[in-house]
Amino acid sequence: MSELLRLNDRPSESEIDGWHAVIAAAHAHDLPAVPAPGRVETAGVLCVTDGDSRYVRLAVPGEGGYAGVVSLRLFDEGANRKTAWIEHLVVRPELRNRGIGMRLWQEVRAILERERRGAVGAQIEIGGAGEKFALARGLVRALPLVMYVQDVTDEAAAEEPVLPEGYRFVEWEGAVPEEFAEPFAAVRDAMSDSPWGDFEEERPRWDAARSRAVQQLVVDRGGEMLTVAAVAPDGSFAGYTELVRRSPDGARATQYGTAVAAGHRGLGLGRAVKLRMLRLVREGRMPVREIVTGVSDDNGPMRAVNKLLGYRPERSVGVFQARL
Repeated sequence: MSELLRLNDRPSESEIDGWHAVIAAAHAHDLPAVPAPGRVETAGVLCVTDGDSRYVRLAVPGEGGYAGVVSLRLFDEGANRKTAWIEHLVVRPELRNRGIGMRLWQEVRAILERERRGAVGAQIEIGGAGEKFALARGLVRALPLVMYVQDVTDEAAAEEPVLPEGYRFVEWEGAVPEEFAEPFAAVRDAMSDSPWGDFEEERPRWDAARSRAVQQLVVDRGGEMLTVAAVAPDGSFAGYTELVRRSPDGARATQYGTAVAAGHRGLGLGRAVKLRMLRLVREGRMPVREIVTGVSDDNGPMRAVNKLLGYRPERSVGVFQARL
């Protein structure tokens, strides 16, 4: 088999095209009913990296392009310096079962050993070729998730969002404005008590700089981001929800995070911020047809909110992990 090619942090247009061709072909084969990632998304992920990590991107050469690719994220911050994340390990459908995936996995294992990483994770579709490959390599499902989809034209999305007396909405596009960065960081930490399964990676602690950087990364990669927050009477942020469209022509947006701070739960804020977001989408602030979100089976409150808003289960995925 040919030697692996390693992409640098600024891949050429032809390298991006080759990488995207593998991702698109695999997606069309494995998830034909799910909108495929666009080239803008692929280029953004390859060319604009997160500042708290290093990335290793490897490709197996094939006729007219690449036969398979892998992207490995090596966390370089805090306790997560001992872990890593596989963003992609993909082989073209017509070239599977020829040892290409194994070749990529072996190189990933070698890198993890050199880096002294104790665990590596990946999000994998349940019931597909990826799960079979992962289980055979010793990965186990650490956190089961269900992907839910909402049609934004559904009548449930037309309901008027209502906040308790004294609360108000704020919203913004792109990275959080400076005046909201501190209170937004505080409410983001409300996600820390949501189900996390047996996953080894530790959740980050949020401050203003991290909150802004994470949202700015979406924009820098060519995507769009819309955030709605509920502000309490004392000026603190009580809840929020985020929506991302990774390519400007995408028909489906992804809900990144929705959370309500502990002292404000039971007031309907999660439902209110999501309804407000849906209203903005319907008004054209982010013109998409669908919203997708992943929810753990253990997260009963969020599943209940999504059911009321008309979300339907689409497919099951899992956060898989190998301890090394």
